[in-house]
Amino acid sequence: MIRRRLAATLLAVATVAVLAACSSLPTSGHVETGSTITNNVQNDIEYLPSGPVAGSDQERIVRDFIEAGTGSQGDYKVAREYLTSSFAKKWNPHAGVLVRQGSGTVSQITPNQITYTVQSAATVDAQGHYSEAQGSTQTSLRFGLVKVSGEWRLSYAPPGIVLTTANFDLVFRPHAVYFYDPTYAYLVPDERWFLARSSTTTRIAQALLAGPSTWLKGAVVSAFPSGTGLANSGVSVSSGTAHVDLSSQASSADATARSRMRAQLVASFSTVSSVGAVSISVDGATLAIPDDTGSGASTDPAVDARPMILSKNESEFGFGSSTGVSQIAGLSKAIVALHPTSVEVSDKLNLAAVGTVSGVYAVSSSGASKKVDSRGDLIAPTMDDLGYVWSAKANDPRSITAFAADGTPHTIQTSLPAAEQLVAFAISRDSTRIAMLIDADGTTKLLVAAILRDSKHVPTGLGTPLSMTPPSGSPVAVTWVDELTVATLSTDTEGNSLVSEHDVGGESTDLGRPTGTGVDIVGGNGVDRVRILTSNGNLLEPRGNGWEDTGISAALLATQR
Repeated sequence: MIRRRLAATLLAVATVAVLAACSSLPTSGHVETGSTITNNVQNDIEYLPSGPVAGSDQERIVRDFIEAGTGSQGDYKVAREYLTSSFAKKWNPHAGVLVRQGSGTVSQITPNQITYTVQSAATVDAQGHYSEAQGSTQTSLRFGLVKVSGEWRLSYAPPGIVLTTANFDLVFRPHAVYFYDPTYAYLVPDERWFLARSSTTTRIAQALLAGPSTWLKGAVVSAFPSGTGLANSGVSVSSGTAHVDLSSQASSADATARSRMRAQLVASFSTVSSVGAVSISVDGATLAIPDDTGSGASTDPAVDARPMILSKNESEFGFGSSTGVSQIAGLSKAIVALHPTSVEVSDKLNLAAVGTVSGVYAVSSSGASKKVDSRGDLIAPTMDDLGYVWSAKANDPRSITAFAADGTPHTIQTSLPAAEQLVAFAISRDSTRIAMLIDADGTTKLLVAAILRDSKHVPTGLGTPLSMTPPSGSPVAVTWVDELTVATLSTDTEGNSLVSEHDVGGESTDLGRPTGTGVDIVGGNGVDRVRILTSNGNLLEPRGNGWEDTGISAALLATQR
């Protein structure tokens, strides 16, 4: 399911701090039997911060208070010891998180006011949305201090907590809440970050019932009837089963919707180690749910482990190995005849989007080829699972057009700037999101946007993009690694390859520098199946801490959906 990366380095880091802007979440729920969940979560780390030291000056009180933000025990009881008794009742540590780099600087503004300034690495809001800082971002936090019985205490502190990057990875956990694509064929993840030692199941259930993140709205749907929330019993876990008690609106769901509701909860709880099954009730009364009806949606669709290539001599297309190419009936011959510059093939191997020097083609397994886009300056096309081939001009991100297999064009409405360069794009395997690499006058942007469709599932536009930390160097290509991760290929000024991994709604990671100049990147089943094609035709894949030649040579590396 979802790959979960935690900084497994327990470097006795105990530097931590406070800030942000959040809110708390409701609690309520009860019973019904459900599907088994596969868990994938690490053991939690618990910090035990110290209280105020007698005689501390203002700066130490501020810094120690910030470090006390690592301890959530007793609703941050230790951190509240640094506050005046009246402010301790008002301070909201759950308002969010500022993830910091470095120790920060403290400046005296007035005799009773201090500003703490730190470089921000990321923020997490009240709903668990993670946002990486773009570039060097300085954040200043104001603290008010007064003397209480001869000791400095905080009369004001920003809501939320501040954590170092290392501590954040140990204290918080990523969890995805799942929604459906409009056809109910796929369960689509929406990543959130919650405190590890909190009511995680309640937070997840509340996030699910509140609906998708703003940027994802319009691309996904939920099986829960509108207005459904948690009832008074909330969410409880016993003997490995999460009992979810819903409000009365849930009772209006039919059998199919109920089954889908349970499937959403099962997927969303899959990263909670204490949960192995789900049961549902409405206002305390068991909700009857038929087995499996309507819940056969896929999560994280897999692809064939074999790379799909055009042979080095450009005479064969299909699944490659060190001994040859296994061709695909109906597609291979037609694709080779087009002298392709790029290829993306559907999961059923019955349709391909083919880029050529003369335009973009839709190729079917019958061997028929239809030129759908003859415009100039086109980038490599991508496709979705509803049979649409997506094409765009490099010099105009607003030129994105989705073509039906018969060539009918559907202009995609988007707010992307027309003046920038669209380097590459790729549609997620569940067909709900599109990742885009953009060059804005030498500044790289990595965006992921929701795909909006009409009632017949025809693509019509893109939602407001989610901006992610861009790769360094000059952008070359982007690919989906799994349901929550994209990988990018870029090059430095000397033509050396740079590969990065980016969680959609999470962190970014450098995946190293493969030897040679990379010209394309294709995702597989997880990061260890990402492949790079170099300019000399070598196919590389990750091995340990580096990249290794697979022994396969190719003129082109195709994307498998």
